[in-house]
Parts: sequence; C-alpha cells; structure tokens
Amino acid sequence: MAECVKMCESTVINTNVKQKDPSEALVIAVTTRAIFNLEEEHRLYLEKGKEEYTRHQQANQDKTLPPGTAFAFIQAVQHVNEKILESNPAEKDLFDILVLSNNSPESGVRIINSAKHYGLEISKFCFVSDEDSTQYLKSHGVKLFLSADRIDVCNALRRGVSAALVFQQEVQAPSTPLRVVFDGDAVLFSNETDQVFQEQGLEGAVQYERAMEAVPMGEGPLKAFAMHLGKIRKKFSQEESPIRTYLVTARSGQDMGIRAIKTLREWGLAIDEAFFMGGAPKGPILAQIQPHIFFDDGLHNIQGAQGVGVPSAWVPSCC
Repeated sequence: MAECVKMCESTVINTNVKQKDPSEALVIAVTTRAIFNLEEEHRLYLEKGKEEYTRHQQANQDKTLPPGTAFAFIQAVQHVNEKILESNPAEKDLFDILVLSNNSPESGVRIINSAKHYGLEISKFCFVSDEDSTQYLKSHGVKLFLSADRIDVCNALRRGVSAALVFQQEVQAPSTPLRVVFDGDAVLFSNETDQVFQEQGLEGAVQYERAMEAVPMGEGPLKAFAMHLGKIRKKFSQEESPIRTYLVTARSGQDMGIRAIKTLREWGLAIDEAFFMGGAPKGPILAQIQPHIFFDDGLHNIQGAQGVGVPSAWVPSCC
C-alpha cells in the first residue's frame, strides 16, 4: 500500500545553507531537545502548559540555548561535509540536517537563532503540532532520527526509520574526526541471538552461533543508517577519512565474533575497529574512543557510557 506523503505544517528553509537532494543525501533529523539543552524549558512546559512555555521562549528568543547531547555529533557531521566538498564541490552525497520540533514557528525563533549563533548548517526547521511528528520523517527522506522522547523514537522505528533516544547529559567529545560507535545485536544486527540467549542461556546462544556461523545475521534497526555512513566513508582513504566507525559488542570474539565479522563482510560494511567485550563493561573502551555518539540497546551500557562522558543514544527493542 502506498504511504501517504505528509509534509510539515510549517517549514523554515535556511537560505544560508545549500539545500540537498534527500534522495541522495544522508538526512538526519534531530529534535530540539536532542540538539539543545531544553530541560528547564521542558519542565516549564510540563508544569505550566504550552502557553506559558511559548511566552517564555518568545521572551528569551535572543538568549542562546546551551548545547544538548547530539550537538557535538551534528558539528562533526558538518565537518565531514566540509571535507567532502573540499575534494569534490559538486558532490551530492552529503549529510543533510533538519530539526523537527513541536514548537510553533513563533516559539521556535529561539531554536533558529541558537543554531545560527553556533554556525550549525541546519537546512530546514520543521515545526509541527501533531502528537506524532514522526509521520513526516519519510517524506523528508530521513535516514536517522534522534529524539529525547521515547514515544517518538518507537514510532519512528515502527515506520522503518533508524532512530534512537538521547538523554540530556554533559558530554566531552573531540571535534574531529566523526566517531560513531555501534553495538551489535539489536542495533546493527537483528536480536535473534539475544532471543536465544534469553531462552537457552549463554551456552545455547554459543551453540546457535556456531551452527549459524555461515549464515549472515538479520538486519538491525540501525543497519540502513550504518550502510549509508559507510558509503560516505568510502569516499576517503582510511588515513584521510574524517569518519571513523566502531563495533563495540558484548559478544566474545572467540565464540561469537566470527559470525558478526562475516555478516559485516557480507554487507560490505567496513568498520575501523571492532571490540568483542565478552560481557565486560563498555565504559572504559568508550572513554578511549571518545565517540560523538554511541548506539546501544542496553540501558546498563548507556548508563556506563554516560558515566565516562560519552554521548549515548538508546535503541529500544521493547517499544
């Protein structure tokens, strides 16, 4: 059945940024609470309602918002675009960033002004009043959606869009290169082995992996985004690439790593470094990598990453 294409009710085009073709670009949509720290304003909205929130935003429209969890990630993505265009000014396979907001255009002026203050190359600001704003993602060609609202993330995943939930936190990420860390099962790969583990324990999961070693794993919710990211990465040599990707998985390399490596090879997805943790905490290795974003389906891993200042995004498997 053909999906009804819906456009945002009010879209502000940033004329200072060259507009990109969503059929070729890697479109990333972020909500305002993902890219900026709006926790104080969100509490005001919850406690006193939309009208008071709107008055506050209008009164403070020239007061720059502090960065949020996804801010450094968006900055690093912007740097990759600059490097691509340096080598090929006509290149169309770029990152394209849009902000999706439940603000009205009037209360959204502060969002636009803050993006301008930081020099963020946001191509579009999409303001919607619908309870489910994710219905607009497909019409904008979005390949990755980052939100601070779990319901939004679950709705996006149901629509087949790579999505993750970000929690507001203090982050310390390097400016370049762009560093992205993926978990394996239920993120890059399907959760088939996780299900076996839940039903049969570790030994059952190991036996299952050995039996299925030659069979590539199913696709996880972030595979499509990872593949397009890998496609952009291939424009550069490994030494000069402004993108570095990592796999940090709870799998053990000896018993369960072979199938993961074979699956990545079958997909043609190159990963710079892979770490098979064998169930050990991921925080220490993430502190060494210092990624701009870390995707995982385990809340305990997200909390461990947050503890070492790593910006983290949860991919819920229980929507």
